[in-house]
Amino acid sequence: MVDTLLTRLEELFPEMVELRRLLHSEPELSFQEVKTPKLIADYLERLGVEVKRNIGGRGVVGYIKGSKPGKTVALRADFDALPIEEETGLPFASKNPGVMHACGHDGHTATLLVLAKVLMEYQDQLSGTVVLIHQFAEELAPGGAIEMIKDGCLDGVDTIYGTHLWSTMPLGSIGYCQGPIMAAADRFELVIYGRGGHGAIPHETVDSIAVASSVVTQLQQIVSRNINPLKSAVVSVGSFHAGGAFNVIADSAEIVGTVRTFDPVVQELIIQRIEQITKGICEAMGATYSFDYKKGYPAVVNDSFETDCFIKVAKSIQRDAFVHEMEPVMGGEDFAYYLQHVPGTFFFTGAGNQEEGIVYPHHHPKFDFDEKAMLIAAKCLGKAAIDFLERSEISKVEENEQSR
Repeated sequence: MVDTLLTRLEELFPEMVELRRLLHSEPELSFQEVKTPKLIADYLERLGVEVKRNIGGRGVVGYIKGSKPGKTVALRADFDALPIEEETGLPFASKNPGVMHACGHDGHTATLLVLAKVLMEYQDQLSGTVVLIHQFAEELAPGGAIEMIKDGCLDGVDTIYGTHLWSTMPLGSIGYCQGPIMAAADRFELVIYGRGGHGAIPHETVDSIAVASSVVTQLQQIVSRNINPLKSAVVSVGSFHAGGAFNVIADSAEIVGTVRTFDPVVQELIIQRIEQITKGICEAMGATYSFDYKKGYPAVVNDSFETDCFIKVAKSIQRDAFVHEMEPVMGGEDFAYYLQHVPGTFFFTGAGNQEEGIVYPHHHPKFDFDEKAMLIAAKCLGKAAIDFLERSEISKVEENEQSR
């Protein structure tokens, strides 16, 4: 069955490309998706898939139930876009000004839809159920995964798989991680309150810019001097705003940044140190402050056993040299929430191609990916799902034999 399934995916690859380009041309922002979930649900229903709409708000879940009982495996794709003006010049570029599929979610969706079509052709040979989770709002915290889970998308699910088409990895490569693969992604905001005044008489002021600058400098010491060198962490200030006139000392300054971690203990230590540093500098310099810290998506942590199983699947599809253990990345993903409920694995499918000029990173206005990566992703997800169901069936038979 697996060999013919892979062949059918190759035969239907043109449809996958067509779907991806349609989705790319009509992107929708997180929490504003209307046409996209309707397109997904309508497509699945035409295949005969049992569909539930509006899961968790805007999500779509499909159920492919095999002819024989068994366990349940879920496959997830996201479908939201980003607030970016597209500059690719592609013939199927975004028709919506200021909105673009700049992260490959159009490819994720097209991949899972065509995989669903092929799985439906082999429905009578399946033992168990394949759940198709089409998720809204991955790009914007709190994301769509939490609400979809609350609304039951993981009910009865035994394991889950997902992938990200990755333009900074070459086409043909498959990257996996044992354990953490993507970081917790948090946001913090500090406002330093001084006492403004004329630039000519600084001794009568409390210079919020000077205070905030000291804070920013000291924040850079947290990772290098407070975190175990064997642990990974990032503290980055991305925004610093203060003042408006050349001869006025600003009475306040705003600092906004991000923290990325894999270990919750490290995360809590960094939160404490940010406030301790800010408080100490403000007290020393006569300023006050406010501190707002928002935890974003937790770290994506793969299940070791399911990752081991996936590695075998990946190596049966791509040559061993193309399947590699990668370094975890500091980007965030709300696939993390699924893995907090059921075991599974999230992997990266290489989608870059220097010869074709596909070299721009995610969230760039010229982002694109080699569409052939969708076929590799579909094969990996499809075979991983079937492998899990067949493993479960064998385990059930062995249990029955032992109980006799």
